[in-house]
Amino acid sequence: MLRMRLRLIPLLAVFAFTAAVIQAETAPAYDEAAITEQLTQLGLQVNNVSASPVTGLAQVFTNRGLFFVSNDGAYFFEGNVFDIQNRQLVNEQQMRPFRQQQLQQHNDFIEYKAKDEKHVVTVFTDPSCGYCRRLHNDMKDYNKAGITVRYLAFPRGGLQSETNDELEAIWCSRDKNSSMDRAKAGRSVSAVACRNPVANHYNLGQAFGVTGTPAIVLPNGQLIPGYQPADALAQQLNN
Repeated sequence: MLRMRLRLIPLLAVFAFTAAVIQAETAPAYDEAAITEQLTQLGLQVNNVSASPVTGLAQVFTNRGLFFVSNDGAYFFEGNVFDIQNRQLVNEQQMRPFRQQQLQQHNDFIEYKAKDEKHVVTVFTDPSCGYCRRLHNDMKDYNKAGITVRYLAFPRGGLQSETNDELEAIWCSRDKNSSMDRAKAGRSVSAVACRNPVANHYNLGQAFGVTGTPAIVLPNGQLIPGYQPADALAQQLNN
């Protein structure tokens, strides 16, 4: 019995060492608690922390978009990270699946559906924005090109602005499309109060990295800031 125990000791030591190595290899290199604490102090709400494609950096999805942080949480990078080898923005590539996943949870948009639908785009809009009105004026061209447009609200002046109130009235109206048409034409919309998704849309836009309107999200999750003519947008979607 003593001999058997002595034989088991080296085996147990090997198993313990192997388990420790596996645990060390699978443990994340970043300190999630430290990163969360540091970004919270900056006024950011951390939604998810994960390893990034960049060695030494973690990627953090927040209520204000995607940021890169040193693994120890000591350094915060605000701006784009460019992948030289693949010639692409790392920020945008990492954000695309996040946007796709989040948009699947929303059905409270105002839709302008194409009869022969080929593509569906989501547009964060503000009725007082000049280029938003230009995009809306081209709605027949988008629909003719097979592009369905789904609007989400993004009051540029924030949730305490007059535009926010106008967007809430649009989403609370019985005929949302007609109210949107009136607002885009510079006409007033009757004030109506109800539970509405405007604040949720605004927060979603900020999490997507939207800073202005219009902001177009393609089916693959790519974000295009600004107005796009119907033919140019159709070409990009077809490609």
